[in-house]
Amino acid sequence: MTMLFPIDEYDARVKRVREHMAARHLDVLIIDQSEFLAYLTGFLISENMYRACLLPRDGEPVMILRAVDLGPFTESSWLSRSVAFADWEDPIKVLADTVRSLGCANGRVGLDEDSYCMPLSRFKDLAAQLPDARFVDFSGVMAQLRARKSAREIAVLRRAAGIGDLGIDAALKASGEGRSARDAAAAVYQVFMQQGADAARAGIMTAGVGNAFLHGGLTSEPLAKGDILHMELLPYIDGYSARLMRSAVIGEIDPRRSQLARRLTEIQDRQFAAMKPGASAADVDALARDAMLAEGLRPDYPNITGYSLGCYPSHTPRTSDFSRIFLPTADWTLEEGMVFHMYGSADGLALSETVLVTATGHECLTRAPRRVFQI
Repeated sequence: MTMLFPIDEYDARVKRVREHMAARHLDVLIIDQSEFLAYLTGFLISENMYRACLLPRDGEPVMILRAVDLGPFTESSWLSRSVAFADWEDPIKVLADTVRSLGCANGRVGLDEDSYCMPLSRFKDLAAQLPDARFVDFSGVMAQLRARKSAREIAVLRRAAGIGDLGIDAALKASGEGRSARDAAAAVYQVFMQQGADAARAGIMTAGVGNAFLHGGLTSEPLAKGDILHMELLPYIDGYSARLMRSAVIGEIDPRRSQLARRLTEIQDRQFAAMKPGASAADVDALARDAMLAEGLRPDYPNITGYSLGCYPSHTPRTSDFSRIFLPTADWTLEEGMVFHMYGSADGLALSETVLVTATGHECLTRAPRRVFQI
């Protein structure tokens, strides 16, 4: 077995899910999104073909999956019940048949109406095969339950953050005048593989230009004096991702950029200091957003200043968890155990950290020096 966590971790998760099922009087729950399957079953699997976990009100959960995936499922999941189908079989029919075998064909069947794995055509097919079932929306519940991380999850994120710190050091050593962002990325990949991170993308390494560079592409052009190398590293361990951003100026840093880097750090430090249980997400966001706009560091600030971190397998279409984001319109409060990627950027420079909300305040899990580098 290669389970990430002991079985009692998953038992606690199932218990919490079933409490919400009871409140909705559900007989069975269909769980099919990759990140939610990983949360409940420990199995990280893509959706080449439909797969799902059925969680009945009582009794053991049942995993429905391709027969070719039984091996890795058995190795990584605590579940003992599964229904495997051949690649020429209809997964939705297998799902419906399994719901019937659980005695729930006439019951209340929960599903996430926001699931990217349950498009309208698929739902119509399922409803036609279970005409007497009553489908009940369960959207938002799993995201809520995953928002606060357990001590074991935090330990994995802490390990991932440490790998990210090593990655920044490696990227800096591989960078300089005449080198490219691709050279830096190659060094980061090597560190990630050596240190036990997943074989996912190393992150975003691109030229820092203006205020819209954060999602830029990897480039092969040699860096010249005065250029900025933007580095956002995404170290994953079994799908759990820490993140950090750093900037490196090729050659000497001019005084204007040095002052901008100091102000970004100071503004971000004030924002971090406000992150504690009970704090308003909108107020935390304002500490960074309002200061940058008031000081003219940016002409506008249309993006968020932070978002949730946790388990997001590399094959899920969602590369980030936007169930909790920092915006002026945010209407939620911070809780102990939440973990966020908090970032700020202006004029080609960017800084970010993986931040844990503790019982009394915050802790930065990423520890690379918080400054703009000169290489």
